[in-house]
Amino acid sequence: MLVTAYLALVVLLALCLGLELSACRAQRRQSAPAASANPAFRCFQTLFLRGYLLALWADWLQGPYLYKLYRHYNFLESQIAILYVFGLASCVLLAPLAGWLPLALGRRRTCLLFCVAYTACCLTKLSRDYFVLILGRVLGGLSTSLLATAFEAWYVERHVEAHDFPVEWIPATFARAATWNHGLAVGAGLTANLLAEWLGLGPVAPFMAAVPCLGLCSWVVLRDWGREEEEEGEEGMAMMMKKKKGAQGSSVSSSSTTAAPLSAPMRARFSRSCLEGLRCLLSDRRVLLLGGLQAAFESVLYIFVFLWTPVLDPHGPPLGIVFSCLMAASMAGSSLYRLASSSRYRLQPVHLLCLAALLAFFALFMLVFSTAPGQPRPHESFLAFLLLELACGLYFPAVSFLQSRVIPQERRAGVLAWFRLPLHLLACLGLLALHGEVSAPGGEGEGGGGTRHMFTGCAGMMLAALLAGVSLFTLGRHDPQLRLEVSGGPESGEEGRGEGEH
Repeated sequence: MLVTAYLALVVLLALCLGLELSACRAQRRQSAPAASANPAFRCFQTLFLRGYLLALWADWLQGPYLYKLYRHYNFLESQIAILYVFGLASCVLLAPLAGWLPLALGRRRTCLLFCVAYTACCLTKLSRDYFVLILGRVLGGLSTSLLATAFEAWYVERHVEAHDFPVEWIPATFARAATWNHGLAVGAGLTANLLAEWLGLGPVAPFMAAVPCLGLCSWVVLRDWGREEEEEGEEGMAMMMKKKKGAQGSSVSSSSTTAAPLSAPMRARFSRSCLEGLRCLLSDRRVLLLGGLQAAFESVLYIFVFLWTPVLDPHGPPLGIVFSCLMAASMAGSSLYRLASSSRYRLQPVHLLCLAALLAFFALFMLVFSTAPGQPRPHESFLAFLLLELACGLYFPAVSFLQSRVIPQERRAGVLAWFRLPLHLLACLGLLALHGEVSAPGGEGEGGGGTRHMFTGCAGMMLAALLAGVSLFTLGRHDPQLRLEVSGGPESGEEGRGEGEH
């Protein structure tokens, strides 16, 4: 598979380039956003991306060789499955903590905490002790939750409160981050392959390479972001001195509130947000269908993250190059979404969401037959994985658009929290089922059909996601909220998959 992987990477990068150029030509007539003409906004955006992209780069470096590292330490597949379960479970259990920390410690300090926690997570990979590796997975789950919340919270607060930029400009920054995210993922696979295989440093090398990246990220957050807060704070104080004394007092008292008295109101606010999110989920069938689709689709992706390495690794491919191929396929899917939803082709996001679920179902159906015990077909499995990642590239911007339309902004955090609960639960149950099948007395063992059975179950879940997408399409056929105004260009969300690829 060595030649196949390198050839696939070249073809996929050429496909990405072609699709991206076609998408840019299809959107050429659209007027440039006002944000791109504002030098102050561009400077602030660059400042944020400088730290955020370093964090994403460190995150992606850990993707290609995580399973391989555990295998290198002679752990069984069933033991590795439990390690992955700890990572997923910690994402769920620590998500409320990750949402509370930016308000308790401050947003910038929480970003620094992310750097410290993820550095500790990387350093645990030097140990062969199983319980130390479990601790590393827990730290990785916390770090993933912080990456998804703290950086965005800092940016949004500075964007709106400190700089007073229009709220409509916020998606421009995260769309730019999503574009860079694809390229970083492909580059991370190549870098990890260089370190682990070409230089012969072993599967732990990419994790050690992530440590200086996290150190540089913390330096940017501590120095550059801190300087930005200080400068804006001085300007804010100057403006406050011109206001009335009463207004000044109320502003100072609200901004100088300490973390301790915030804790009780924050708990009440979090509970209220969850209850309102559940009420919104149950009262709107569109939200319920979208949540069911997201839970089924993304839980399959978490299981796929665990399974792709043991399926392909016995056949000797360079895992870093394979990872880059998978990320390039996802990038091609994202470019295809932009092209298909442009004014030239006018496909709606709900159409592309159904197409993504159909492609993913077909890919998993292929994997059921290509992973038969004793008759593995690695080239077919590799093609199926690429189709699955192509479907992901279509899925994430489509589901992000629909979430922005059917879920009210003030209830989005609570609704998405309920979305993530069954998502992680299904993924954990799947991995636990694999652990039980492989390790049970009298079971088929690691060479048996456990992987094939898992892909069969994943195909069933993806079929459920497809049916939910078709129901959503039927329900919203004449719903203007679910339609994209093609004259304004497609909206796309950031693909926050980070640890999902690990």
